[in-house]
Amino acid sequence: MEKSITKTDLNGRFTSMQIFRYSISILLALFLSVIGSILLVRNATPLRDTIILLVPSSDRESLADSVPVDRLDSLQASLEQKVTIVQKELDSYIPRKPYLIVNTTDNTFRLMIYDLVIREGKCSTGSYTILTNGINQKWVFETPRGMMKVMSRQMFPVWVKPDWAFIEEGLPVPSPRHISRLEYGTLGDYKLELGDGYLIHGTLYKRFLGMAVTHGCIRLGDEDLKVVYRNLRRGSKVFIY
Repeated sequence: MEKSITKTDLNGRFTSMQIFRYSISILLALFLSVIGSILLVRNATPLRDTIILLVPSSDRESLADSVPVDRLDSLQASLEQKVTIVQKELDSYIPRKPYLIVNTTDNTFRLMIYDLVIREGKCSTGSYTILTNGINQKWVFETPRGMMKVMSRQMFPVWVKPDWAFIEEGLPVPSPRHISRLEYGTLGDYKLELGDGYLIHGTLYKRFLGMAVTHGCIRLGDEDLKVVYRNLRRGSKVFIY
């Protein structure tokens, strides 16, 4: 029961905001793949031993004798130097202040300070269901991917129900300021706004945590939400993939 939606028209054209998000998603995927490569290299066996293990056992002894050790050692040193340079560059992108990572596939989250996990657990993200009202409007309930920032924070928030919430329930859509749009308690004790209607907030349906059931927002359990709210400030980064 969130305020969060992504709109496209019925012809399937994307908005500029969606194109921007998809671009950010690609950059984030590249960022994560480079980190994975670095971890792989860091934990790999020495280069010379790895090359030898790739050939049949009957040829290993002759290969070990024929490959110049100095050459392999030089290549390994060069590779390690490049990894160090890339690692330093990547380190410059990792926030020094608390930030949040959300996995929309597993519906899990991690609250981090640099490379230290402060808290982790289950969350709920967008269901990817589609709602139409029959008059050339469509809502796709997805959680955007990419890097976002906390725009604002609020305790004891009141949910202002958008048009789609009434359409989904088969009810007439009231005027923008009608009192029926206000719903108390639905968002939990805290909310963090990420922009464009997307929120991090609590839930009345804790049994659904760990599942893709939302209208685009990120739902957390009560205790997890409290810790996230206390650590993230306006401007804090949220990485969603």
